Amino acid sequence: MGIHDARDASDQGRGAQVTRRALLGAGAAAAAGLTFGLGAPAFADARPAAAPGGPGTPITESPFGPVVVAGQNGRTSYARAVQLSARQPGRSRTLLATYQGAGGAGFPLYRSEDEGRTWALQSTIPVNGFALQPFLYELPRAFAGLPKGALLFSCNTFANFSSTNIQLYASTDEGMTWQFLSTVAQGGPPDTTNGATPVWEPFLLLHQDNLVCYYSDQRDPDFGQKLAHQTSRDLRTWGPVVNDATGTTYANRPGMTTIAQIRGDLWIMTYEYGVPDDPENPQRDDYSYPIHYRLARDPESFRFSQDMALVPSTGAVPNGAPVVSWSPSGGKNGTIIVTDNDDQDFMINRALGDPGAWTRFSSPMPAGYSRYTIPLVGPGRPPEPGLVFVITGAQYGKSGPVEAGIISLGA
Repeated sequence: MGIHDARDASDQGRGAQVTRRALLGAGAAAAAGLTFGLGAPAFADARPAAAPGGPGTPITESPFGPVVVAGQNGRTSYARAVQLSARQPGRSRTLLATYQGAGGAGFPLYRSEDEGRTWALQSTIPVNGFALQPFLYELPRAFAGLPKGALLFSCNTFANFSSTNIQLYASTDEGMTWQFLSTVAQGGPPDTTNGATPVWEPFLLLHQDNLVCYYSDQRDPDFGQKLAHQTSRDLRTWGPVVNDATGTTYANRPGMTTIAQIRGDLWIMTYEYGVPDDPENPQRDDYSYPIHYRLARDPESFRFSQDMALVPSTGAVPNGAPVVSWSPSGGKNGTIIVTDNDDQDFMINRALGDPGAWTRFSSPMPAGYSRYTIPLVGPGRPPEPGLVFVITGAQYGKSGPVEAGIISLGA
């Protein structure tokens, strides 16, 4: 969790200091007045009879965009999407998307049946209290009593601003209804001052017999913030906290874990590495967030890997809110794709993360805070190689809608 451009939540009567992440997109007035009710829908056995926007169209993936998904009149950020694996022959695969900053009860879930060109509101993901930092994940196989294709959703709820809570929900009907499963980790109130104890920014991954939940953790007295994970085999109980990355000094603040598999035995973890601009006087608003990464043969073992800075061969060093994905296109090693808050360009690497092989890749998709990418691969793979679906809200501190599109990396 970064700590520049901090806002004081005491202005809202909350008494906690909240940063650039905490209220982005909702606005101070909305955050002060919102109360989110938690419904408790049971799992539904049937899929929706008819999806919003029609039953699907022939597969015609090709570059387009940006197009508006939602949030035309607000401050949106932290857009997340998932492409469902199930599809009818000759039809496109469904995309579901949500974002931070809706200003309503829970997270809105939008659905597209035409590769992201048009969207319709499908449902709302109910959460317990004011919540941020959503994450959507589809189970690639049956796990913990849920079938293959079930959806998991995680977010950070603030419980009346008295605590931060990484929570987990599940859906077996393509996101129409949701059930609360468990709280992965609980921290103190949403305060990004070093010495405070909140948790932030969940990321989910099923690895072997564990669901891994990665997050940013301020609870360790030895670090202002670190990256950590916990694992579960039943989605209800969670193992001990395992460190993934820590700073070299207390004031350093690594945050915002994302992970991708780039080869059968190789994984990459990207994160922002918050460093005080004046190390002798690390003030709350005086941080930069260059992008760092680690490579590991096991996604639960990044703590043993070397910390490396992501420095492209040309242009400025990328800054803030990175997201990583991997496409099999682009040569024998495929293409690692990294996005950051400050750049419309993407950072790509076609050499399995070699630190000297990062280059910039331009696209028409706008920059955004925690912009999200999904390489279009697998069943129903489009005929044109190297296509990547992109969804984003506005850059940090700016207003704008959630926008989506497809870019092409080339063969």
